[in-house]
Amino acid sequence: MSVCLARAVAGIRLVSEIRKADQNFGGTMIVSIRFQPIGKLYDFQADEEQDVRIGDYVLVETSRGQQLGEVASFRIPQDEEDVSAFKPINRRATGGDLALRQHWEKKEAEALDIAHKVAEEVGTAAKFVGAEYTFDGRRLTFLYVSDERKLNLDRFLRRLKQNFSVLVELRRIGPRDHAKALEGYGACGEQRCCSRFLTQFVPVSIKMAKVQGVSLNPEEITGVCGRLRCCLAYEQEQYSDAVRGLPRRKKRVRTPHGEGRVVDLLPLKNVVVVQVQDRRLELDAEEVEVIS
Repeated sequence: MSVCLARAVAGIRLVSEIRKADQNFGGTMIVSIRFQPIGKLYDFQADEEQDVRIGDYVLVETSRGQQLGEVASFRIPQDEEDVSAFKPINRRATGGDLALRQHWEKKEAEALDIAHKVAEEVGTAAKFVGAEYTFDGRRLTFLYVSDERKLNLDRFLRRLKQNFSVLVELRRIGPRDHAKALEGYGACGEQRCCSRFLTQFVPVSIKMAKVQGVSLNPEEITGVCGRLRCCLAYEQEQYSDAVRGLPRRKKRVRTPHGEGRVVDLLPLKNVVVVQVQDRRLELDAEEVEVIS
């Protein structure tokens, strides 16, 4: 989500405005921060003195060292939440901090070129798709994808470390994260969801496609990542609710036109498709009775 869109959704509200709206609250806020443009959200805390806005860039301490992230949202803690479990925001980013981040982004592109050359020299099966410096520049992580689960990259890593004077790490990512980084367009003609707004992936099953009556042709239900399309999960709850009162496929049923067999369902229309002799009829669910 872009900064402009995030601000529009949030109504350009400041933390102080939330505190002012709730007169009974004056404590710590929970602030969600992302470190990539459409990245996963991580929660931190902002004390009474910190008045951050959606779209602000802030510095926080993470397991990988100090990082610069973008404020995506904020909220009042729930009663059962332990605010002390969240790390605090250190401070707002300055113009110098943002310039330093741009410097590391340029170095990341150069580092990835070096990784590609070393990978070609040593002949590794891994495909390197990204490089990430921490904000302080002390750690460099290379992202890769591979079809092989057990891949020995020791030789590659030793050769790679010779080119850098910082801590170098390798991190394998899945095909969905790879597709997210590639961006591009989906079969619907729109920019792919993973590159546009999905901050995390949810499990998607073939059962979802069956419930929704989607063709099970692999070319029609898989994305460029080779996995089932994320959009199958969007309306799953509505379809599951709608299908509960309908007879199952292949059930024998009684209709005003005679007995037949259920061949398909249109859950959102509350319609049952029944084969009665040589006729295929679309009937309201109320017109169909399952034969015990």
